[in-house]
Amino acid sequence: MDLDLVRTLLAVVDAGTFDAAATNLHVTPSAVSQRIKALEHRTGRVLLVRARPVRLTPSGEVLVRYGRQLLALDQDLDLALGEDAVVRVPIAVNADSLATWFLPALQRVPTQLKISFDLHREDQDHTTALLRQGLVMAAVTSSREPVAGCEVRKLGSIRYAAMATRSYLDRYANGPVKSWLPGAPVVVFDRNDDLQDRFVRTLTRGRGASDHRHYVPSSEVYVRAIVAGLGWGMVPPQQLQEGLVDLAPGRTVDIPLYWQQWKLDSPALTAVADAVEQEAAQALR
Repeated sequence: MDLDLVRTLLAVVDAGTFDAAATNLHVTPSAVSQRIKALEHRTGRVLLVRARPVRLTPSGEVLVRYGRQLLALDQDLDLALGEDAVVRVPIAVNADSLATWFLPALQRVPTQLKISFDLHREDQDHTTALLRQGLVMAAVTSSREPVAGCEVRKLGSIRYAAMATRSYLDRYANGPVKSWLPGAPVVVFDRNDDLQDRFVRTLTRGRGASDHRHYVPSSEVYVRAIVAGLGWGMVPPQQLQEGLVDLAPGRTVDIPLYWQQWKLDSPALTAVADAVEQEAAQALR
């Protein structure tokens, strides 16, 4: 497979449009279009849906996974031959891990490997989708079922407790927590986040959290929103702040986390996996 054509496909997928990919590759949009057509002609498959942003077809997902592995091996070869190469490692990671233990894990990776980390923030229940699409080489995920072509390592669990401020409790608490919490304002990370609903269902055996929701898609700002009294929310211990009260002591939600990565004999990817596993052993349950 022509590496220039593969690089062009990956550039389009990463940038989202032909024009943006052309800018990144320092070529014209017409040149990008011609390369993609040449790759589609060579494979006999339509690889991209021409939308904004572009979308991969199933055949495109297969080729992107292959292409990233091919380029990773090419970069590893340069390093092995003593070339001054930087190895790009795209990783999908959930926001709470990114805000707490994941960056210290990356600090464990030997700097002489010259790895460029390309982090994609996504909910832990959805990171495997990025693996399937070939957008990342590895992911922190809640799924222990390996994506095709991937291997899995168990990292541990991150524990969440339902938290709110004392003033919030004074406004909304009336009787047992299971009687008032389902109707009380809640802070939710994004529309993929069902952690709060899951917790309320453990209390009520079926009913979810309130429709009065504040969506705050940033781990740090999420906790600040709870501290500000906008609502209650599920918080890991690493992000606890003064003034927050546990709404249901002894009741928690544990989310198991796994490391999934392509089955690829890559020194860079192996070094990242080892570093993540070592940090997780100390930071997670």
